[in-house]
Amino acid sequence: MTATAPRFGTALARLLLVAAALLGAVFATASPASAHAAVTATNPKDGAVVASAPKDVDLTFSEQVAMDDKSIRVLDPNGKRADTGELLNLCSGSIVKYGVSLRDGLPKGTYTVAWQAVSADSHPVAGAFTFSIGAPSKTTVSLSAPDVGGGLVGALYDTMRYAAYAGFILFAGGGAFILACWQRGTSVRPVQRLVVGGWLTMTAATIALLLLRTPYTGSGQLSDAFDLDGLKAVLQTKSGAALSSRLLLLSAAALFISVLFGAYAKREDEEKKDLTYGLAVGGFVVAAGIAATWALAEHASTGIQTALAMPVAVVHLLAVATWLGGLATLLVALHLTPAVERAAVRRFSRIAFWSVTVLVSTGVYQAWRQVGSWSALTGTGYGQLLLVKAGLVAVLLCAAYISRRWTGQLSEHAAPEAEAASIVEQRAAEPELSEEPEPVTVPDDAKNPADRKRAQQLARQQAAVTVARERRIRDADPQRSGLRRSVLTEAGVAVAVLAVATILSSTEPGRTQEAAATAQSTTQVAVPDRPISIRIPFDTGGKNGKGTVRLTLDPGRTGANEMHVWTDDAAAKPLDAAEVKVAFTLTAKAVGPLPVETERITRGHWSASGVQLPMPGEWQVSVTVRTSDIDQVTVDKNIKIG
Repeated sequence: MTATAPRFGTALARLLLVAAALLGAVFATASPASAHAAVTATNPKDGAVVASAPKDVDLTFSEQVAMDDKSIRVLDPNGKRADTGELLNLCSGSIVKYGVSLRDGLPKGTYTVAWQAVSADSHPVAGAFTFSIGAPSKTTVSLSAPDVGGGLVGALYDTMRYAAYAGFILFAGGGAFILACWQRGTSVRPVQRLVVGGWLTMTAATIALLLLRTPYTGSGQLSDAFDLDGLKAVLQTKSGAALSSRLLLLSAAALFISVLFGAYAKREDEEKKDLTYGLAVGGFVVAAGIAATWALAEHASTGIQTALAMPVAVVHLLAVATWLGGLATLLVALHLTPAVERAAVRRFSRIAFWSVTVLVSTGVYQAWRQVGSWSALTGTGYGQLLLVKAGLVAVLLCAAYISRRWTGQLSEHAAPEAEAASIVEQRAAEPELSEEPEPVTVPDDAKNPADRKRAQQLARQQAAVTVARERRIRDADPQRSGLRRSVLTEAGVAVAVLAVATILSSTEPGRTQEAAATAQSTTQVAVPDRPISIRIPFDTGGKNGKGTVRLTLDPGRTGANEMHVWTDDAAAKPLDAAEVKVAFTLTAKAVGPLPVETERITRGHWSASGVQLPMPGEWQVSVTVRTSDIDQVTVDKNIKIG
């Protein structure tokens, strides 16, 4: 087996440093992963004050969700259940709505609605809001939403998702590289370890994901990962079916790998033709099936054009695996096997070119489908992450272009491949040697300590000569050295690209974010016996400056009204802003702005009595929030006063 090249440790260190720097930049600019299904409407509305208790509480979602009798809880001011505990399925056509009935005889006060569900793309979502019967009151219930999909369980789950992607890329792309570009690589031990390691990584990650589904979508307690009842329930969901199907396909992949590195590696070149075709077809079917387990359970399975989006997602993932997995295999081959043929490198260069073409075209379609508009591209977390990914892919393509230039020059320069091949064959039968070989065993008849020491010195010298010879062969071709450096850069950037792709798959698509924001920002109309309640997101630009303003106007008609204003931070907890100002303007009649002086009631809560709206029409509510001495912002929303 080929000994490790002397400078691989240094190269590996450079790769890790590049990858760490890129990952740091990625995670520094990435916003926390958010839900994929969004609540577009609630009844009663968040912060509303109703004259009498409603019969039920319902929520409307932007896409399909999975819910059960424990998904919606209504808690009275003392924290006791105020609902019957039976889920109401109110879905109709394209409207996704669920609710829960309330008990009779509920007293006046503020009620908290806490809800939790699983999006159609497998990610848990949760939230909370309040409404009041008669008048607002103190409540012992915390308004913060349950931390589903977060904490230690969320971190472990995201890590396993990354490992599953990486494992698939290594074993699928590595297998494709061997069959299409370098069939002699089946007998090279480092390449074998890379492909088998990718399969083992993905298998372990898939099992871990299956076990973590229960706490990830439910309690958040790591101990629930071994709850057999929870596992049984998970297997009945779409995500559980996808993960269990992936395990079955991985068993077929194990058979593919055993044949590839077993019977196939032992055959002569002429005998490999038929088996190559069979392995290629079988490997493609297995890889496409595994890629489909992502498409069937995540982004591609929801939203618009799902019938087209799912096969496009499969093709996209296969193109990624072919390119990046082949790149990783080439990197190992260039550093650990000095005899990799330049013909194999040229073949991979052509395959990588077409893989990138497919990847870019399918990626553009997926980006359009998930973002939908230029405003969502720059104004949502998903769109911003997508821009980061596009920038990294551009850097990756530049490195790939340099690699392609080096590849083109390989055909113009001779390299001592015959000598290198002889070393590979010679070392294949020897134990693996490192830069510091282990002490050799000295025969029993060499009892003289001086002889034993001399024998060990000779063994080390021989090993050093062999390593130096391989190093000389490896570095004899400057074009090959340049190719190694450019491929190393590609691999480092690819690690960051994969990290961004993993974060994107757990982030709410921009199209969904905009739909939810639009639903919440439309003009609110006053309804008899129901006050107006609005929500307006804000960002003062300073530290902890992001949040939401909730404003209610009771009774929401012309004349005197009572106004309440709440400010919440990004975590839906009360934000004690330094100052809150409110003004009303009736633009059509050139009335206003009419300023309202607010009185601070408690942390994050202001109110004002006798707010006069002299005539009906569409009024603009302007709320100014100041979070520090210099950080403030004014946000607007329209309400219709009858």
